[in-house]
Amino acid sequence: MSSRITLENVGQTFWVRGNDDKQLREFVALQSLDLDVAPGEFLTVVGPSGCGKSTVLDLIAGLAKPSGGSLTIDGKPITGPGLDRSVVFQQYTLLPWRTAQANVEFALEARGGLSKKERAERARKYLDLVGLTEFASRFPHELSGGMKQRVAIARSLSYEPQVLLMDEPFGALDAQTRERLQEELVRIWQRTGTTIVFITHDIEEAVFLGQRVAVMSARPGRIREVVAIELDREAAVSGRERDLRSTREFADYRHRIWSLLREQNLRAPAPADLPDAIDDKELTRV
Repeated sequence: MSSRITLENVGQTFWVRGNDDKQLREFVALQSLDLDVAPGEFLTVVGPSGCGKSTVLDLIAGLAKPSGGSLTIDGKPITGPGLDRSVVFQQYTLLPWRTAQANVEFALEARGGLSKKERAERARKYLDLVGLTEFASRFPHELSGGMKQRVAIARSLSYEPQVLLMDEPFGALDAQTRERLQEELVRIWQRTGTTIVFITHDIEEAVFLGQRVAVMSARPGRIREVVAIELDREAAVSGRERDLRSTREFADYRHRIWSLLREQNLRAPAPADLPDAIDDKELTRV
């Protein structure tokens, strides 16, 4: 099953110290943000640095509470983390003393309700889904970066959440591995029908993955525009057609989103008395 996510008039404010480290100042990360994600949709989110992309993801995950507005899943308010949602971050967060299979089983142990045999079968099922059946007994240090991230994805999918939230999960990978995992993720989404919200700073990644791309404004973050992407990803990931990224249609979408982001960067406010280097990930996850 998959779920509808609705954000209405969402705001998020933090209090941070200025450069003088003496006085707390109000930092408005999000303001009047509206977003609707359909059940089973693959939505990507892009925006200028510091616009609140990760803050949006944390709010949907229930890892933070908004200063205002409402967030619901299938009409029910989000009040905290839940087993209906799973999060994949850029860091792999695998347990080094557990094998790939045991790392996937760890999530199932935390959930409860399954026997040891059932957990093992479920773990193997999702390792197979991400193409790692032959590496089930390997420890994290024996896996490449791309393999580690696939284990993290398998672990997140293993308890069959209705929503998968991904915060720049491929950001630390080399270009070739990143493209392979993008294609793999599309295949997984097509097979599972899970609702996916994917945060990225990479425009090409956003266009390749997303059925729609939500473009955020500069701080305070709002949804500036949602661009529907009409590309034949199924043919692309199956290899029946040439690389989707080289088509004229792909280039047009990329240019449109680049233009929106460039416009936002030109409008971005000066940092004033706020710290020189501030990021919404630091604000929500310290």
